[in-house]
Amino acid sequence: MKNPSCAPGFTLVEVLVVLALAALLAGLVYPTYTHSFVRMRRLEGETALIEAMQKQELYRARHGSYVAFSADAPAPPGLGVHWWSGEAPASSAYELDASACAGEQVADCVVLRARPGTARVNGRVRDPDCGVLTLDSRGRQAASGPEPKCWP
Repeated sequence: MKNPSCAPGFTLVEVLVVLALAALLAGLVYPTYTHSFVRMRRLEGETALIEAMQKQELYRARHGSYVAFSADAPAPPGLGVHWWSGEAPASSAYELDASACAGEQVADCVVLRARPGTARVNGRVRDPDCGVLTLDSRGRQAASGPEPKCWP
């Protein structure tokens, strides 16, 4: 005959051990997950800058000048670029803009910037390692953050 006080199940100690192991694994995996997520969003910004620069070069070949643009002053329809990096502003990680290179006219040199997580795009996006990404018409790639290798 079975003892009714020995019902099948888990003891409190067993449950606590399982919870402790789950917390340990989560603690080990979380930094890797967040780093991968930040890197994925950074690639979104880099891709948007490269595509926008290709369109700037095509526009310059046709019209003889690069074009400045921003969220406040959208690009002309012939350029075919957005001021955001993704499918729509609210889901984009970066706000894009284009201006003249330092000390030059926009017709001769343009620098594109991708700023992460502004008020006009997904404000939760942060990239403390690289910050603002830039690409100019002379092929120079840069970032404002402390990480030395932000571009692939």
